[in-house]
Amino acid sequence: MRRLSVLLISMLLSLVLSSCGFTLRGTDPIGNQFRELHLTGSNPHAPLVRAMKERLERYSVSLLSQPQSSAAVLYLYPEKLDRALLSLFRTGQVAEYELIYQVRYEIQAPGQVPQLFTFDLSREYQDDPNAVLAKSRELNLILDELRKLASERIVRQLSRLSNQAP
Repeated sequence: MRRLSVLLISMLLSLVLSSCGFTLRGTDPIGNQFRELHLTGSNPHAPLVRAMKERLERYSVSLLSQPQSSAAVLYLYPEKLDRALLSLFRTGQVAEYELIYQVRYEIQAPGQVPQLFTFDLSREYQDDPNAVLAKSRELNLILDELRKLASERIVRQLSRLSNQAP
């Protein structure tokens, strides 16, 4: 009896979640409109371009080496990293920054006008002048994380645009 009630509750919960349109993040399939994509940027070897290639390959998107009239184009502008001062040590040295990572990209679906998108991601970064090497490595790890988050966000935008297509 207990197993039956657990089964009924889980089925009811699944039904409620699916009826409201809930989907897990990362499960949105990229539509047919973006199954073939030409990925380009001002620097084809930039870290964001590499992160984007990895993400698109995970979603089984065919990356084209040359633009084609039947395929969408994703152009990544150079990434921009700014730092805003958050706090200082008593000595006047910077203790904490806010890293602001700006991403600009353009998506052109076949037969449509290109659409420009921009977003910012930010992280706090504590600076320690006594551990320069360790903090440099930490900064690189933070930037890698921001690039992964940015590539995930771009894929979600592709998914949204694909679902909006007529």
